[in-house]
Amino acid sequence: MTVRIATWNINSVTARLPKLLEWLESAAPDVLCLQELKCAADAFPHEEVRALGYETAAHGSGRWNGVAVLSKLGLEDVVRGLPEQPGYQADDALLPEVEPRAIGATCGPVRVWSVYVPNGREVDHAHYRYKLAWLETLRQSVLEDAAGERPFAVLGDFNIAPSDEDVFDPAAFAGLTHVTEPERAALAALHEAGLQDVVPRPLKYDRPYTYWDYRQLAFPKNRGMRIDLTLANKAFADAVTDSYVDREARKGKGTSDHAPVVVDLEV
Repeated sequence: MTVRIATWNINSVTARLPKLLEWLESAAPDVLCLQELKCAADAFPHEEVRALGYETAAHGSGRWNGVAVLSKLGLEDVVRGLPEQPGYQADDALLPEVEPRAIGATCGPVRVWSVYVPNGREVDHAHYRYKLAWLETLRQSVLEDAAGERPFAVLGDFNIAPSDEDVFDPAAFAGLTHVTEPERAALAALHEAGLQDVVPRPLKYDRPYTYWDYRQLAFPKNRGMRIDLTLANKAFADAVTDSYVDREARKGKGTSDHAPVVVDLEV
């Protein structure tokens, strides 16, 4: 059975809905993990994607986060949020908020988590410490599935470049988040838990970047980062036949600043 799974930080599903529907028809993934919905779960365009054959499980609050799984293979055992997921307490908040940043589902022969890892903002910021705590909770949450025989993967925007090769210029990121040793150590801990990085091939240039800033002509200059990842257990990784960054979906006006990452499996 051939299965196509993809992940895409859509950067507002409402604003990008025409782009999303167009891409679903052209790329035809069986499963799509979305991040940064920027809409509440009940405001997700369920009917529009159902018309293309997809069931949807969404988890969002209407703010800048939110995640979803779209599937043509069914949706079972849906879990919204990580067990014991930490919250983030903003400066003007009385209590920490557990944000909608993770959703898991079984889609036919595979189980996936769609995750939107906290950005971290600045290295000395409370949001950075929250990011590291969130990643440790993710590690604990995936241990059983990572060791299992069923194909399993965590896909999404990790807001971490795994190595210096995954940014256009390491010097440009000195002292900034996304490239620090503690963040990369948290990513390495996920590898040690049994998940391996399925590195996609680029459709253009020599590095498979997945994100380019809207500013300073970053996309045409290919000043990008690889921060949208597929971390897979052995059963999933062994079934991969191809993976690529669909750079074409980043072109033009009104697009997300991220490109979809596509993974093909034979299971």
